[in-house]
Amino acid sequence: MNVSERAAASPQIAVSTVIFSLGPARPDEARAGSGAGEGLRLWIPLVRRTRQPHRGQWALPGGPLLPRQSLQEAAAEHLRTTTGLVPRYLEQLYTFGGVDRSPAQRVVTIAYWALVRDADADPSGGANSTLVDDPHVSWFPADSAEVAEHLAFDHSAIVAYALERLRNKVAYGKIAHRLLGDRFTLAQIHEVHQAILGRPIDPANFRRQLRGSPDLVDTGQYLQGVKHRPPKLYRYAGPDADGPPSAAASASTSSPPSETSPQPEPHSAPAAPTASKVQP
Repeated sequence: MNVSERAAASPQIAVSTVIFSLGPARPDEARAGSGAGEGLRLWIPLVRRTRQPHRGQWALPGGPLLPRQSLQEAAAEHLRTTTGLVPRYLEQLYTFGGVDRSPAQRVVTIAYWALVRDADADPSGGANSTLVDDPHVSWFPADSAEVAEHLAFDHSAIVAYALERLRNKVAYGKIAHRLLGDRFTLAQIHEVHQAILGRPIDPANFRRQLRGSPDLVDTGQYLQGVKHRPPKLYRYAGPDADGPPSAAASASTSSPPSETSPQPEPHSAPAAPTASKVQP
Protein backbone atom coordinates (compact mmCIF):
# COMPACT_ATOMS: atom_id res chain seq x y z
CA MET A 1 0.00 0.00 0.00
CA ASN A 2 1.50 3.33 -1.05
CA VAL A 3 1.16 6.63 0.80
CA SER A 4 -1.94 7.84 -1.06
CA GLU A 5 -3.69 4.48 -0.62
CA ARG A 6 -2.95 4.46 3.09
CA ALA A 7 -4.26 8.03 3.45
CA ALA A 8 -7.54 6.97 1.82
CA ALA A 9 -7.89 3.71 3.76
CA SER A 10 -10.35 3.18 6.59
CA PRO A 11 -9.07 4.25 10.03
CA GLN A 12 -7.14 1.84 12.20
CA ILE A 13 -8.11 1.51 15.86
CA ALA A 14 -5.53 1.51 18.65
CA VAL A 15 -5.76 1.30 22.45
CA SER A 16 -3.47 3.09 24.92
CA THR A 17 -3.52 3.06 28.72
CA VAL A 18 -2.32 5.31 31.54
CA ILE A 19 -1.70 3.03 34.52
CA PHE A 20 -1.20 4.47 38.02
CA SER A 21 0.44 2.87 41.04
CA LEU A 22 1.60 4.16 44.42
CA GLY A 23 5.29 4.18 45.15
CA PRO A 24 7.86 5.98 47.29
CA ALA A 25 8.82 9.50 46.38
CA ARG A 26 12.44 10.08 45.47
CA PRO A 27 14.57 10.82 48.54
CA ASP A 28 15.04 14.51 47.73
CA GLU A 29 11.28 14.94 47.20
CA ALA A 30 10.43 13.22 50.48
CA ARG A 31 12.84 15.48 52.39
CA ALA A 32 11.42 18.56 50.70
CA GLY A 33 7.90 17.67 51.86
CA SER A 34 6.33 17.90 48.42
CA GLY A 35 2.82 17.31 49.80
CA ALA A 36 2.57 13.74 48.51
CA GLY A 37 2.04 12.15 51.90
CA GLU A 38 4.72 10.29 53.82
CA GLY A 39 7.01 9.87 50.86
CA LEU A 40 4.28 8.50 48.57
CA ARG A 41 3.43 9.60 45.05
CA LEU A 42 1.77 8.29 41.90
CA TRP A 43 3.88 6.55 39.25
CA ILE A 44 3.15 5.39 35.70
CA PRO A 45 5.00 2.95 33.40
CA LEU A 46 6.10 4.21 30.00
CA VAL A 47 7.65 2.53 26.96
CA ARG A 48 10.50 3.93 24.87
CA ARG A 49 9.62 4.12 21.18
CA THR A 50 11.76 1.91 18.97
CA ARG A 51 10.80 3.43 15.61
CA GLN A 52 9.98 6.74 13.99
CA PRO A 53 8.39 9.12 14.53
CA HIS A 54 9.76 10.16 17.93
CA ARG A 55 12.12 7.21 18.10
CA GLY A 56 13.80 7.05 21.51
CA GLN A 57 11.14 9.09 23.31
CA TRP A 58 8.92 7.75 26.07
CA ALA A 59 5.25 7.04 25.32
CA LEU A 60 2.21 5.31 26.78
CA PRO A 61 1.92 1.53 26.40
CA GLY A 62 -0.52 0.57 23.69
CA GLY A 63 -1.10 -1.04 20.34
CA PRO A 64 -3.74 -2.12 17.82
CA LEU A 65 -7.22 -3.47 18.47
CA LEU A 66 -7.32 -7.00 17.02
CA PRO A 67 -10.41 -8.27 15.14
CA ARG A 68 -11.66 -10.58 17.93
CA GLN A 69 -10.75 -8.38 20.94
CA SER A 70 -13.00 -6.20 23.03
CA LEU A 71 -11.62 -2.76 23.84
CA GLN A 72 -11.01 -3.68 27.47
CA GLU A 73 -9.32 -6.95 26.50
CA ALA A 74 -6.99 -5.04 24.18
CA ALA A 75 -6.09 -2.51 26.89
CA ALA A 76 -5.37 -5.26 29.43
CA GLU A 77 -3.41 -7.37 26.94
CA HIS A 78 -1.16 -4.52 25.83
CA LEU A 79 -0.41 -3.71 29.46
CA ARG A 80 0.40 -7.33 30.25
CA THR A 81 2.68 -7.86 27.25
CA THR A 82 4.53 -4.54 27.56
CA THR A 83 4.73 -4.12 31.35
CA GLY A 84 3.79 -7.47 32.91
CA LEU A 85 1.08 -5.74 34.96
CA VAL A 86 -2.53 -6.89 35.46
CA PRO A 87 -4.68 -3.91 36.51
CA ARG A 88 -7.24 -4.23 39.32
CA TYR A 89 -9.19 -1.29 37.95
CA LEU A 90 -9.55 -0.39 34.28
CA GLU A 91 -11.81 2.33 32.86
CA GLN A 92 -12.17 3.93 29.47
CA LEU A 93 -10.89 7.51 29.48
CA TYR A 94 -11.55 9.12 26.10
CA THR A 95 -11.42 8.45 22.35
CA PHE A 96 -8.93 10.46 20.29
CA GLY A 97 -9.90 10.52 16.63
CA GLY A 98 -8.82 13.78 15.02
CA VAL A 99 -8.61 13.62 11.23
CA ASP A 100 -5.02 14.89 11.07
CA ARG A 101 -3.58 12.98 14.02
CA SER A 102 -1.62 10.63 11.75
CA PRO A 103 0.60 11.67 8.83
CA ALA A 104 -0.69 8.79 6.69
CA GLN A 105 -3.49 6.35 7.46
CA ARG A 106 -5.87 7.72 10.07
CA VAL A 107 -5.70 6.05 13.50
CA VAL A 108 -8.36 6.36 16.20
CA THR A 109 -6.93 5.78 19.68
CA ILE A 110 -9.15 4.74 22.58
CA ALA A 111 -7.46 5.70 25.84
CA TYR A 112 -7.94 3.85 29.14
CA TRP A 113 -6.70 4.51 32.65
CA ALA A 114 -5.95 1.82 35.20
CA LEU A 115 -4.80 1.24 38.78
CA VAL A 116 -2.49 -1.38 40.29
CA ARG A 117 -1.63 -1.76 43.97
CA ASP A 118 1.90 -1.34 45.22
CA ALA A 119 1.88 -5.06 46.05
CA ASP A 120 1.62 -5.76 42.32
CA ALA A 121 4.30 -3.36 41.17
CA ASP A 122 7.41 -1.71 42.51
CA PRO A 123 7.70 1.67 40.78
CA SER A 124 11.07 2.26 42.42
CA GLY A 125 12.46 -0.58 40.30
CA GLY A 126 13.43 -2.80 43.23
CA ALA A 127 13.41 -6.56 43.53
CA ASN A 128 9.61 -6.73 43.74
CA SER A 129 9.06 -4.96 40.44
CA THR A 130 6.83 -6.93 38.06
CA LEU A 131 7.74 -4.99 34.95
CA VAL A 132 8.88 -7.15 32.07
CA ASP A 133 12.65 -7.41 31.73
CA ASP A 134 12.89 -4.85 28.96
CA PRO A 135 15.14 -1.76 28.93
CA HIS A 136 12.45 0.04 26.94
CA VAL A 137 9.97 0.00 29.86
CA SER A 138 10.37 2.15 32.97
CA TRP A 139 8.41 3.91 35.75
CA PHE A 140 8.07 7.71 36.02
CA PRO A 141 6.36 9.96 38.58
CA ALA A 142 2.98 10.83 37.05
CA ASP A 143 3.38 14.55 37.70
CA SER A 144 7.08 14.84 36.86
CA ALA A 145 8.41 17.30 34.30
CA GLU A 146 9.46 14.41 32.04
CA VAL A 147 5.87 13.16 31.87
CA ALA A 148 4.28 16.60 31.75
CA GLU A 149 6.41 17.99 28.93
CA HIS A 150 8.53 15.46 27.07
CA LEU A 151 6.47 12.42 26.03
CA ALA A 152 6.07 11.45 22.39
CA PHE A 153 3.21 13.06 20.47
CA ASP A 154 0.66 14.54 22.92
CA HIS A 155 0.82 11.68 25.39
CA SER A 156 1.67 14.21 28.10
CA ALA A 157 -1.80 15.71 27.61
CA ILE A 158 -3.39 12.26 27.85
CA VAL A 159 -1.60 11.57 31.15
CA ALA A 160 -2.68 14.97 32.48
CA TYR A 161 -6.29 14.24 31.54
CA ALA A 162 -6.16 10.79 33.19
CA LEU A 163 -4.65 12.29 36.33
CA GLU A 164 -7.40 14.90 36.47
CA ARG A 165 -10.02 12.18 36.04
CA LEU A 166 -8.51 10.22 38.94
CA ARG A 167 -8.40 13.31 41.16
CA ASN A 168 -12.02 14.14 40.38
CA LYS A 169 -13.12 10.59 41.05
CA VAL A 170 -11.34 10.23 44.39
CA ALA A 171 -13.40 13.16 45.68
CA TYR A 172 -16.70 11.30 45.45
CA GLY A 173 -15.89 7.60 45.17
CA LYS A 174 -14.03 4.94 47.08
CA ILE A 175 -11.53 4.53 44.26
CA ALA A 176 -8.57 5.11 46.60
CA HIS A 177 -8.87 1.66 48.16
CA ARG A 178 -7.98 0.15 44.79
CA LEU A 179 -4.45 1.34 45.51
CA LEU A 180 -4.42 -0.19 49.00
CA GLY A 181 -6.44 -3.32 49.59
CA ASP A 182 -9.66 -4.47 51.21
CA ARG A 183 -8.57 -3.34 54.71
CA PHE A 184 -6.69 -0.19 55.59
CA THR A 185 -6.01 2.31 58.36
CA LEU A 186 -7.22 5.89 58.33
CA ALA A 187 -3.60 7.03 58.06
CA GLN A 188 -3.08 4.84 54.98
CA ILE A 189 -6.15 6.11 53.15
CA HIS A 190 -5.13 9.66 54.09
CA GLU A 191 -1.71 9.12 52.48
CA VAL A 192 -3.32 7.74 49.33
CA HIS A 193 -5.57 10.79 48.98
CA GLN A 194 -2.59 13.11 49.44
CA ALA A 195 -0.55 11.22 46.83
CA ILE A 196 -3.42 11.35 44.32
CA LEU A 197 -4.23 15.01 44.88
CA GLY A 198 -0.57 16.02 45.12
CA ARG A 199 -1.10 18.31 48.11
CA PRO A 200 -1.34 18.11 51.90
CA ILE A 201 -4.74 17.33 53.47
CA ASP A 202 -5.51 18.30 57.06
CA PRO A 203 -5.52 14.91 58.88
CA ALA A 204 -8.07 15.88 61.56
CA ASN A 205 -10.67 17.09 59.06
CA PHE A 206 -10.01 14.14 56.78
CA ARG A 207 -10.54 11.60 59.58
CA ARG A 208 -13.68 13.37 60.74
CA GLN A 209 -15.15 13.22 57.24
CA LEU A 210 -14.23 9.56 56.83
CA ARG A 211 -15.72 8.55 60.15
CA GLY A 212 -18.95 10.29 59.14
CA SER A 213 -19.25 8.22 55.98
CA PRO A 214 -21.84 5.41 56.13
CA ASP A 215 -19.70 3.36 53.72
CA LEU A 216 -16.71 3.15 56.07
CA VAL A 217 -16.87 0.09 58.35
CA ASP A 218 -14.73 -0.66 61.40
CA THR A 219 -13.54 -4.27 60.95
CA GLY A 220 -12.73 -4.75 64.64
CA GLN A 221 -9.19 -5.68 63.62
CA TYR A 222 -5.89 -3.86 64.13
CA LEU A 223 -2.78 -3.40 62.04
CA GLN A 224 -0.08 -5.75 63.27
CA GLY A 225 3.68 -5.32 63.37
CA VAL A 226 3.81 -1.67 64.45
CA LYS A 227 5.92 -0.30 67.31
CA HIS A 228 3.27 1.79 69.00
CA ARG A 229 -0.45 1.33 69.62
CA PRO A 230 -1.79 -0.56 66.58
CA PRO A 231 -4.31 1.45 64.53
CA LYS A 232 -7.75 0.14 63.60
CA LEU A 233 -8.41 -1.44 60.23
CA TYR A 234 -11.38 -0.30 58.16
CA ARG A 235 -13.07 -1.40 54.94
CA TYR A 236 -15.54 0.07 52.49
CA ALA A 237 -19.10 -1.25 52.24
CA GLY A 238 -22.36 -0.21 50.65
CA PRO A 239 -22.93 0.68 47.00
CA ASP A 240 -19.90 0.36 44.74
CA ALA A 241 -18.66 3.89 44.09
CA ASP A 242 -16.02 2.72 41.61
CA GLY A 243 -18.47 2.53 38.73
CA PRO A 244 -19.39 5.28 36.28
CA PRO A 245 -19.89 8.67 37.93
CA SER A 246 -23.31 10.07 38.61
CA ALA A 247 -24.66 12.92 36.50
CA ALA A 248 -23.67 15.41 39.18
CA ALA A 249 -20.18 14.00 39.44
CA SER A 250 -19.81 13.96 35.67
CA ALA A 251 -20.72 17.62 35.52
CA SER A 252 -17.83 18.44 37.84
CA THR A 253 -15.30 16.52 35.77
CA SER A 254 -13.15 18.47 33.35
CA SER A 255 -14.13 18.57 29.72
CA PRO A 256 -12.35 16.10 27.44
CA PRO A 257 -9.62 17.31 25.11
CA SER A 258 -10.88 19.09 22.02
CA GLU A 259 -10.86 17.08 18.81
CA THR A 260 -9.39 20.14 17.10
CA SER A 261 -6.32 20.08 19.33
CA PRO A 262 -3.29 17.92 18.50
CA GLN A 263 -4.14 14.28 19.06
CA PRO A 264 -1.87 11.36 20.03
CA GLU A 265 -0.17 9.66 17.14
CA PRO A 266 -0.24 5.88 16.77
CA HIS A 267 2.61 4.25 18.64
CA SER A 268 4.15 0.86 19.17
CA ALA A 269 4.94 -1.21 22.21
CA PRO A 270 8.53 -2.30 22.83
CA ALA A 271 9.51 -5.64 21.40
CA ALA A 272 7.67 -8.48 23.15
CA PRO A 273 6.77 -12.00 22.00
CA THR A 274 3.03 -11.34 21.59
CA ALA A 275 2.95 -7.56 21.22
CA SER A 276 1.90 -6.23 17.85
CA LYS A 277 2.37 -2.74 16.42
CA VAL A 278 0.21 -0.11 14.78
CA GLN A 279 1.95 1.10 11.68
CA PRO A 280 1.58 4.82 10.97
